[in-house]
Amino acid sequence: MEKETIDALPTYNDATRPWRLKDRRRRRKAFRLFAVAFVAYLGWSTFQLVKNTQKPANILSIEQLQADHAVCASLRAVPQEPSGSRERNQRWVSTTKPTLIRNATIWTGEAAARTSEEEARRGKGYSWIAGQDVFIDNGLIKTIGEKISLDGLPKETQTYDANGRQLTAGIVDMHSHAGLSSVANLQDDVNEMSKDITPFVKSIDGLDPLQPEFEFIKSGGVTTSLILPGSANNMGGEAFVVKLAVGNHSGRAEISQQDMLAAPDSGLRWMKMACGENPKRIYGKVGERGPFSRLGEAWEFRHALEQARDYVQSQDAWCAAADKHGVENTQSYLPQQLQWESLGAVLRGQVRINTHCYTIPDLEAFVRHTNEFKFRVFAFHHAHQTFLIPEVLKRAWGGTPAAALFADNMYYKVEAYTASEQAGKILYENGITPTYVSDNPVLNSQHVVFEAAKAYRYGLPYHAALAGVTSAPAELLGLGNRVGKIKEGFDADVVVWDSDPLSVGAAPTQVWIDGAPQFEDPVILKKPAKKLVEQDLSLGKEMEKKKTNGDVIFKGISHVYFGRAEETFHASEQAVVVIKNGTLSCIGICKYELEAAQDSKTPIIELEDGYITPPFTAFGSALGMIEIDAEVETHDGPAIKDGVTRAVDGLHFGGKQLYHAYEHGVTKAISAPTDSSIDARGISVGFKTNAKHALEGGAIWQDEVALHYILTLSAKDDKTPSISSAIALLRSKLLDAVYANDTAPTGKDVYSEQSYLRKVVKGALPLVLSVHSADTISTLIHLKSSIESAIASRTTTTTTTPTNLRIVLIGGAESHLVAREIAAANIAVVLAPLLPHAQSWDQRRGLTGAPLTNGTAIDALLDAGVLVGIGVEEVWETRDLGLLAGIAFANAEGRLGFRQALDLVGGNLRKMLGVEREEGEEGREWLVWEGAPLEIGARVRGVGDGRGVEIWE
Repeated sequence: MEKETIDALPTYNDATRPWRLKDRRRRRKAFRLFAVAFVAYLGWSTFQLVKNTQKPANILSIEQLQADHAVCASLRAVPQEPSGSRERNQRWVSTTKPTLIRNATIWTGEAAARTSEEEARRGKGYSWIAGQDVFIDNGLIKTIGEKISLDGLPKETQTYDANGRQLTAGIVDMHSHAGLSSVANLQDDVNEMSKDITPFVKSIDGLDPLQPEFEFIKSGGVTTSLILPGSANNMGGEAFVVKLAVGNHSGRAEISQQDMLAAPDSGLRWMKMACGENPKRIYGKVGERGPFSRLGEAWEFRHALEQARDYVQSQDAWCAAADKHGVENTQSYLPQQLQWESLGAVLRGQVRINTHCYTIPDLEAFVRHTNEFKFRVFAFHHAHQTFLIPEVLKRAWGGTPAAALFADNMYYKVEAYTASEQAGKILYENGITPTYVSDNPVLNSQHVVFEAAKAYRYGLPYHAALAGVTSAPAELLGLGNRVGKIKEGFDADVVVWDSDPLSVGAAPTQVWIDGAPQFEDPVILKKPAKKLVEQDLSLGKEMEKKKTNGDVIFKGISHVYFGRAEETFHASEQAVVVIKNGTLSCIGICKYELEAAQDSKTPIIELEDGYITPPFTAFGSALGMIEIDAEVETHDGPAIKDGVTRAVDGLHFGGKQLYHAYEHGVTKAISAPTDSSIDARGISVGFKTNAKHALEGGAIWQDEVALHYILTLSAKDDKTPSISSAIALLRSKLLDAVYANDTAPTGKDVYSEQSYLRKVVKGALPLVLSVHSADTISTLIHLKSSIESAIASRTTTTTTTPTNLRIVLIGGAESHLVAREIAAANIAVVLAPLLPHAQSWDQRRGLTGAPLTNGTAIDALLDAGVLVGIGVEEVWETRDLGLLAGIAFANAEGRLGFRQALDLVGGNLRKMLGVEREEGEEGREWLVWEGAPLEIGARVRGVGDGRGVEIWE
């Protein structure tokens, strides 16, 4: 038997520890099994990972990967502003006929050739150019020149004779919510308030092309609007620029949202964001949701932008990998999340941001956000404190933002309480572009050009003010080579005006959008020829208010409308006004008074075109009762529902609202207990707007002026759930007063509601009713008749003399429908507002004026012989009373003389309320103006209010 070899023999260790060999073999086997299991597990887990997250390239759809890769190009592309020549406007409808506008005085919207940028900024090179023809075809401005011949133009060319009138580009309103809420306020799609950060929603999804307000707005010359989501959210969503032509009658082929888009193929995008109080108040709830503070808002902005940045980076990484390795070798599809697409586009520079921001903390925080996340904000809206920090704005990433402003709508909330009428002027002087907006329905977009006019009044140069509603917003929207100027190759969005567009009461005679006339038979008011507004650089000069000892002389007086006097002086006459001890001492040449003054220290003020008028009176506003609309702490508060409160007991003096009303010529106010607008209940008071407190001599000139009740839609509450029940309650109270015991009330009953109602039925106290609806007014006419019949029947058994109820209606949006009946009933009307905007159902039949309607409510009332006054709905508007009277005068077609127009905000109010003149008032209450007080360039230079004399120099 063969012997085993030595290699087969166990070692000594093996022999002595035989278990080691067996264990090693086991371990080798176990290791092999473990390795196999690990490899199998690794393979299985990798398979699961790929299966669940990243599919192998050979499983992914090549078509989808290629489609995703194609998206990369669009992610990298920054939309370019439309520019360059073209044969036709892409919005042009082929049925639109070419038009030749003859003999227009045009404002091109840019300075003349070879004007330097510095000169142009000062206004040099800008001018109205008379005798110009404008030919429009294919939706474009084709030719501009003198006496363009019809020879060579298409045979179907229509002609329009401008008769020398002013022609501008269509007005561009870059902050509007038109079409997102409805006329009469029946629906609202302005804000998506499911959460604070909603950059992904789009205003176009709520835009209703059938809203009639598009016609109203367009009748003010507005052709293009940026329709923004509201300001409830820090990030409110995408906005869209539209043109306000809808349907066949406006020259369009269809009625649709898409058809309204101003630049549908441009790729331009816009977004609305908002800072400050609005999102805080809506979302901030302690312990539940935010933002609660500006600190929280800054976090909301940064957190959302951070997530959008991460999203953008993941997309960029995918696109870079696909470019480098080939799309077929990518291991996943392109990351795409609809939630972050819009905000991602912001960070890619594809979306133009417009941000609602008022205060320095908000503005400066947002500037920081732009630098941290590298995106540009194109305009801060409302922006009341921007004039204080122009250098901060210039630190914004990507370029200096513009400011989209109101001219003088301010003080309505704390954020707006630090504001300046000269904000536009100050910003412009510091290299910041001001534009003027409506925030429709906050202001009626129809009259947004009036905001530009007032900006000029407060010192913004004429060319910059007009640019603020034409070329400047067009450029900020990325459409500066398409709209906003009268220039060959631009869209044929054109307006012909009946007077200088920055003059009081200016209205279009025709509007074209994409070459299509918008009004088939426009109303053209008969107005006397007026000079163009001339640049007055003195409007930008700040003047200091000074109190005098009561003596002052004003030189350069050209017109006197005072007392019974109406007199005009020629410049050669060197007419003056001499004020002695606060009283008008002499008007005219006043030779001896001037000689005496030269020997004294009497201040002498030189005027250019000086006017003397009575002071203005604000009636029916909340002046003195409310200082900041949105802050209840600054209100007297709502009137009680049972009983009567007196406004004299709740007056607040010394606020900014009163101060600015006074410096605009409003020396007196009549206000009633109210917590908002014209809807007042209780006893109104007459007071001086410049008093420091109620105990100051002459501060309160009439404790009790009238008894007020509410009969607008605001009358509906738990006690009076309908207008009919509110009228029934008023009827019952008046009848109780008619048949009350004749014993005079004593003690506390003197101040009871019944006591005041007894004064009303005896004709000793006017009854003021806030009302808009023509139907409610009709009922009130019947009510007046029935109460007067009851009064007459009572005289058969008593010695009471029959009286007529002295009723004044305030509001009156639909009063034109029953103007003759109002006049027959001997009822007076205070229109508030003068030009209604149908913000409630009971205003829906108001008249918008030319070119849509032949006149407004005031014209119908004047024709019927109604005693009319002008009031305002909001406190800030009191400073514009003179201009509102100016609008009525300019568009009255001879119904009003200059003095009669002044009486709309003065004498007529006194007459309808039975307010007696104070002793000696005739010569002690006066205004001296530089410029016509009903025109845009007028300034108050002196005030005598019976308590002293103040001058501005």
